[in-house]
Amino acid sequence: MFAGLQTLPKATALATYSYRLQHRKQAAFLTALGTAMTAHGLAAGEEFNLDFHAVLHWGEDPALEKHYVPRRSQRTRSVLTFFGEDTATHNLVYANADLSKANQNNEVIAFCDHWRAVSGQDPRLLVFDSKLTTQAELAKLDERGISWLTLRVRTPKLIAGLRALPADAWTSVTIDRCSATSRRVRVIEDAAATLSRYPRTVRQLAVTGLGHDEPTVLITNNRARTTKALIECYAGRMNIEQRLAEGIRSFHLDALSSAVNLNVDLDVVLSVLAGAVCAALRRRLPGYTNATPDTVQRRFLDTGGRIHTTTDRVTVRLNRRTYSPVLRQADLAQATRIPWWGNRTLHFEFD
Repeated sequence: MFAGLQTLPKATALATYSYRLQHRKQAAFLTALGTAMTAHGLAAGEEFNLDFHAVLHWGEDPALEKHYVPRRSQRTRSVLTFFGEDTATHNLVYANADLSKANQNNEVIAFCDHWRAVSGQDPRLLVFDSKLTTQAELAKLDERGISWLTLRVRTPKLIAGLRALPADAWTSVTIDRCSATSRRVRVIEDAAATLSRYPRTVRQLAVTGLGHDEPTVLITNNRARTTKALIECYAGRMNIEQRLAEGIRSFHLDALSSAVNLNVDLDVVLSVLAGAVCAALRRRLPGYTNATPDTVQRRFLDTGGRIHTTTDRVTVRLNRRTYSPVLRQADLAQATRIPWWGNRTLHFEFD
């Protein structure tokens, strides 16, 4: 009775990690993962796209805060998560679900602190949506010498001012797109725009021709890059939304495992790890450099086989499948020593 052995414990208490989680452990793991990704070319570590993602909760739990969920187009109870994507490689390098409304605006600074722990220096450029943080946090980034690029809220007064400008005030710029084609847009730039709660002036770009009825208004503290480069840079922010969509499709990122933020925190960190593993593997697979994680998982990672273990070696013999020739040509290590297997080496063979 004292040990609680009069009834069988629940399966979750026997098999899950829920009772030992701490955010600092997840943060330490991400720091080690970021260092490894940088060392192996999976992250350039200079420029990043940042975004929030709210994971909808379907049950009844008053402890959860309400956040805006795009898929429902409303504010509802959910767990808010934050992700960082390396702009050069398009790989996710950071995630955090230990957030609340009280501290979500500070997460951009927390990410900068994290990357300084990884690389020893602050990010060179951060690109994010207008609702990610506040003007006070933008000022902190400016003080640290970190460039940022974001949207400005299109108020009626701002739009009216842009419409009142003469046609010759707009300049034509040709921007490159992901496809082979290009797009011609019209831009008007203000090098000394002011914000209500930002202590300095900012560089403002109003852009038409991007497919919206009203001009897209970009603001930045970066005065060195060309107008064309800044517009293309912000257009690349859409990549992080694609990575999140891949995470939902491949790693069930939207399947909320718990109403406890720390449980979800580990889940999103493991999603970053899974994405990094898939990215590392697809670089070794001929013709699959740009394959999505679900494709890699379906065609290669789900392959069955037989495992033979000896005192110094673990041999995995993979079954014959349609895509086995790709694996035969892959740049897979012939012998990998695994420390936590008693220094046994891992070998792959094919039927």
